[in-house]
Amino acid sequence: MTTTTDQLEQVMAAAAAAAPVWARSTAAERASWLRAAADALDAAADELVPIADRETRLGETRLRGEVGRTTGQLRLFASVVEEGSYLEIIVDDADATAVPPRPELRRMLVPVGPVAVFSASNFPFAFSVAGGDTASALASGAPVVVKAHSGHPELSRRTAEIVAAALEAAGAPAGSLQLVEGREAGNALVQHPAIKAAGFTGSLSGGRALFDLASGRPDPIPFYGELGSVNPVVVTPAAVAARGAELAAGLTGSFTLGVGQFCTKPGVVFVPADAGFEASVAALVPGTTGGPLLTDRITAAFPDGIAHLEADPSVEVIANGTAPDGGAAPIVLATDAAAVTARPETLLEECFGPVTLLVRYSSEDELNAALRVVPGSLTATLHSEPGDDVTGILELLQARAGRVLFAGWPTGVAVTWSQQHGGPWPATTSLHTSVGATAIRRFLRPVAYQSAPQHLLPAPLRDEALPSLPHRRNNTLHLP
Repeated sequence: MTTTTDQLEQVMAAAAAAAPVWARSTAAERASWLRAAADALDAAADELVPIADRETRLGETRLRGEVGRTTGQLRLFASVVEEGSYLEIIVDDADATAVPPRPELRRMLVPVGPVAVFSASNFPFAFSVAGGDTASALASGAPVVVKAHSGHPELSRRTAEIVAAALEAAGAPAGSLQLVEGREAGNALVQHPAIKAAGFTGSLSGGRALFDLASGRPDPIPFYGELGSVNPVVVTPAAVAARGAELAAGLTGSFTLGVGQFCTKPGVVFVPADAGFEASVAALVPGTTGGPLLTDRITAAFPDGIAHLEADPSVEVIANGTAPDGGAAPIVLATDAAAVTARPETLLEECFGPVTLLVRYSSEDELNAALRVVPGSLTATLHSEPGDDVTGILELLQARAGRVLFAGWPTGVAVTWSQQHGGPWPATTSLHTSVGATAIRRFLRPVAYQSAPQHLLPAPLRDEALPSLPHRRNNTLHLP
């Protein structure tokens, strides 16, 4: 099913009409709308999960957990709206004695307007129609138009129907959440003058194409794309000596989780040469089982990605797992740091699926040279021991990632106030997170009101509202 030009115009007219209602909504109203959507999705889980499993083959257990994550995100953003600090309210009272004299200024963040959201294939609930981009955009006070992912069209339609109906039943305007389908409709959506920002999770090529369209508009708009990430890991010699078997098991579990289809999969792991870590991993991988990948396109791309890596003369296969007929089998490859430094465009290209590349290093200088060519990533992980001097390594890692781990593995992203799910290009196209409470900041813009009468100010900026909201007044922070 493809959305026609006429249908898209109808969708955009409804979104434009809904935008002022969302922008004027009170915190209590907006929070109630978000919770209504969450309740409706929870109530429909028994219907939606089988559809999702049929289209994505991710399994009931994983998908039910993802429904919970999705509804939890909606409820988190309801609490964000009620708490109010996201508005970043600042008041400077007039001061005739200042040099120069200062007028009264009141500043806050306001919604940008209708937002386009492009669904991801690998999280059919949490990064799809009602996922984090949609939840944060609605929380900001913006209606949303979702471009459905072709990998789960039936689920996308049904989810959109359920959420749109729940929003309207709770009092939100018609046009609050709508769906379009087809590549042409997606391209037209990000270029439509009614759209004021876009969120995207997907491939580097697809995201870059949409980013260019958004930037090339007569009125360019912010495009918040999550694209590609190799998520580097560094393991020190002391860490291998202290807990090598534990680390090998953790890596094996992480890169095979979800058949390697997590955006935070550890794709490149720097390990000390001749420390025995490779052997520990090689002993575990034959006992792992892969499975079917999400779409035919991803299925076809996986062996091509492996072949691209294996074509480099430095690369060797360390171990293989197994997979059902037609599925992707886990595989571990190995190379050396000098090869990575020389050919990063070949060896550091993301390969979506159950594969990881071990990179042997013989000295810290060799490791650091290789780390300097690692592209921007969502995460970076450092496994070291208390006696290690890792200051230089840490500086290189944190320059390349939005989240730095010192224990555990990067697969698994907590939805919290403090989360940062984003990193330097090509991980994302911006400095913002797409997961967690501060994701709302993407769809807000600041406006300052100078010498405005109280009755013409937005309600949160009026004196009567300030005591109940976090705000800064005359350089002093006030909490309710």
